[in-house]
Amino acid sequence: MAHFSYRGRNREGAEVNGRVEAASASMAASQLSSEGIIPVNIEQVTAAAGTEQSQKKSTQIRLFQKITLDELIMFSRQMFSLTKAGVPITRAMRGLANTVQNPLLSETLSQLADDLEKGNALSSAMRKHPKVFTELYVSIIHVGENTGQLDLAFRQMAGYLELEQQTVKQVKQATRYPMFVMIAITIAIAIINVFVIPAFKSVFDSFGGEMPWQTQVLIAISDFTVNWWHSMLAVLVLAIILFIRWKRSETGRLTWDRKKLKFPIVGPIFYRITLGRFSRTFSIVLKAGVPIEQGLSIVANAVGNSYIGQKVAGMRQGIERGESFTQTAHQAGMFSPLVMQMLAVGEETGRVDQMLEEAAGFYEQEVEYDLKNLTSAIEPILIIAIGAMVLVLALGVFLPLWELSTTING
Repeated sequence: MAHFSYRGRNREGAEVNGRVEAASASMAASQLSSEGIIPVNIEQVTAAAGTEQSQKKSTQIRLFQKITLDELIMFSRQMFSLTKAGVPITRAMRGLANTVQNPLLSETLSQLADDLEKGNALSSAMRKHPKVFTELYVSIIHVGENTGQLDLAFRQMAGYLELEQQTVKQVKQATRYPMFVMIAITIAIAIINVFVIPAFKSVFDSFGGEMPWQTQVLIAISDFTVNWWHSMLAVLVLAIILFIRWKRSETGRLTWDRKKLKFPIVGPIFYRITLGRFSRTFSIVLKAGVPIEQGLSIVANAVGNSYIGQKVAGMRQGIERGESFTQTAHQAGMFSPLVMQMLAVGEETGRVDQMLEEAAGFYEQEVEYDLKNLTSAIEPILIIAIGAMVLVLALGVFLPLWELSTTING
């Protein structure tokens, strides 16, 4: 079949363009009309040119574009509505590919439609795009295909992603004020070191005399900063690059994920967020009908923390040895006694998925409460930091000026 590039208008009258695969130009026009697109111009694309153009466009898209959580939620919601209405999956993918604004998502949906037309399953096609669809997403879609409830699978993923989005927004909102204050303090210290203290130094030198040790320390730090700022900047950039490379390694990622759970103030929040994500994800997996061993493998890669993921993988090994879910959860040492009691009741009644969902709600409520109080918990630290900076300036800069003023007036 040949490839045709087209330009036309959709039902809303907006101009759209793209590519379709058909036996002839008339068949391509019929296909576009069935999708609600009125073609204005259709041209056949040669295989070589089409492949080269597609590869070039695909490379550019992958370098400069990414799919946001909002776009993935919207895609899931739209697919739920379309599949529930009985629209064929291939037609739904083609239609969404022509309407979405993100080029990367549009290209991904077009490739999914191409794979579906070749007879591949949707989950298999999605697995080829790991940067767009997580293992959890693919697994839920796979179960939905096998059970004939693909629409419900898309709805489940939309709900899960919306909860993830809500958590991300809460974290950003809670950390916005502390981050702004810390950036302001850093900028103020840099300005004082580079501009303010050197100006005072010339004043001190003109009057002569011995300066207090606090002033001498400030001047030494300022001189070092002014003379070696380029080296300090290079070291900082190098340290950031090395840290990122270390964190991306398996050992570094495991160590960092374990350490950040023990950070003062924010460590417990990270821990509860991870446990809430585990409970919510595992609940969705069990409700979808995924076997518990396979579900734990999926969740281990979806919790967003390799240290907790390692503990989840250990739970799977325990279940494979014949231990109960509650026993393996207790050995992992991740959950509070209250949640452990909830899981025990769920296992006894055969409703582990429901108990996990309630545990997820419990952790999410704790996270919401902690994030609301995060600013009030960090404020004393910020006030102390600002007070210390003012004290240093008072002792190191204004104290010599007071002494000089007393000497002149005395």
